[in-house]
Amino acid sequence: MIRVLLNVSSPALRAGLRALLSSDKTIKVVNDALDDENEADVVVTSASRASLFRASTQLNNEVDSSASTAILILGEDQLNIQELKRMTRVWGVLPADSSAEELTAAIHALSQGLIVGPPNLLFESENEPLERGPLTERESEVLALLARGLANKQIAVSLGISEHTVKFHVSSIYTKLNVTNRTEAVREGLRGGWIAL
Repeated sequence: MIRVLLNVSSPALRAGLRALLSSDKTIKVVNDALDDENEADVVVTSASRASLFRASTQLNNEVDSSASTAILILGEDQLNIQELKRMTRVWGVLPADSSAEELTAAIHALSQGLIVGPPNLLFESENEPLERGPLTERESEVLALLARGLANKQIAVSLGISEHTVKFHVSSIYTKLNVTNRTEAVREGLRGGWIAL
């Protein structure tokens, strides 16, 4: 069961979200009050600065640092991705007009430790580069093709390199991400923001 806390100021929005989430039997809205936030797996909040501040204050003050409470923000107005990363390691952003399917899919992904959001927020733009972490540009390309389910030979053809070089890059990715197989590598790549599906 995924426990969801609704941290939104509008009673109408809260009621609408509760109704949308009730269609998924694996999601339970635990409370609408912030004082029970430490019991939630995912906190759904609005993009207003006040909501972000309240959510981050609650998470920093009340949630054990080993806890994995995720934040899902509805709306993209004035979002600061670096601030989100400081608030929690698992976060997501959806447009306020997202469908019930998108909302429940995002909550399920966040509960698994994945980051959710539109590519323009997750990946670097020309003006504001996003820190990529330990992977080189070529390793990120190989990881993206792994995520699409391509075999080493197909990756080699796609990138115009030898299959031996692909194996070298895959091995390097496993070492850098501390994983032992492709599934784990893709999961860590999604979690770290190096790839998107």
